[in-house]
Amino acid sequence: MKKKILVVDDDQAVLTYLLVKLGARYDLVTTDAGDQVMRLVKKEMPDLIVCDIDMPDVDGGDISAQLYGDDKTRYIPMLFLSALVPAKDAKRGEVGGRPAISKSAPIDELIARIESLMV
Repeated sequence: MKKKILVVDDDQAVLTYLLVKLGARYDLVTTDAGDQVMRLVKKEMPDLIVCDIDMPDVDGGDISAQLYGDDKTRYIPMLFLSALVPAKDAKRGEVGGRPAISKSAPIDELIARIESLMV
């Protein structure tokens, strides 16, 4: 059975790219609406959340705080996806204490970070 990942990004091109690159390996649920994340998380109960940091309505930090503030969702691993993290830091990047990876990191680095968080 495939692991389920919720991908949150306000850029449809990023969501489409990740669906193409990760869809065969994982069961992906996507949204471009940060304000819908908590509803989706409670409905889908993903194994991991990959979330953009810089979004217009609710940013990744707000989503992280909401997840941590709820007993049912606080233990779901989260990986920030951001242009703010240099690609050279793909293996060790962090933002606000959460693991982070550059949007420009090679897909194999993204998969490695995902796999390391879903143990």
